[in-house]
Amino acid sequence: MPRKQSDVERSLTSKGFHHKEGDHNYYQYYSRAGKKTAVFTKTSHGTREIDDSLLGRMARQCKLSRADFDRLIDCPLDRDGYETKLISLGTIESQPA
Repeated sequence: MPRKQSDVERSLTSKGFHHKEGDHNYYQYYSRAGKKTAVFTKTSHGTREIDDSLLGRMARQCKLSRADFDRLIDCPLDRDGYETKLISLGTIESQPA
């Protein structure tokens, strides 16, 4: 099911992704400790909806299944849960308490 680009972008920024303008809208994930990670995704300028194919690619870029990416956008998967998934995958390192 296509999603509104504004909803996806708003959700990403509320979950720790930082926005950067360029030839596309780039979103880089920063850990809770404020460290830049290798996790990123992007959206195109000027589109209003993101189709299923692109949502699937964005999910892979964010190191999630499509179902988990939908949960991230819809908010049942919060930032702590997302970061826990990234740590368990070895994508980012756990920060000492």
